[in-house]
Amino acid sequence: MSNIQDKIEEEREQARATCDTSGSNSAECAAAWDAVEELQAEASHRNQSKKKNSLEQYCDANPEADECRVYED
Repeated sequence: MSNIQDKIEEEREQARATCDTSGSNSAECAAAWDAVEELQAEASHRNQSKKKNSLEQYCDANPEADECRVYED
């Protein structure tokens, strides 16, 4: 996980340098920050796709079990 965080930081530094060189309103600057945003989205997606615990695995296999009932407020 820290590897993607390192890559995000590298892309941020590169985006800042690109924007300093080509101007903050340039297409190159926008593209550089888009790359940062894409990496941040990937990191967020990886955080959401965590492994299931044993109860979640059991409920996937046995959705009708009492332990797996879901009550809505």
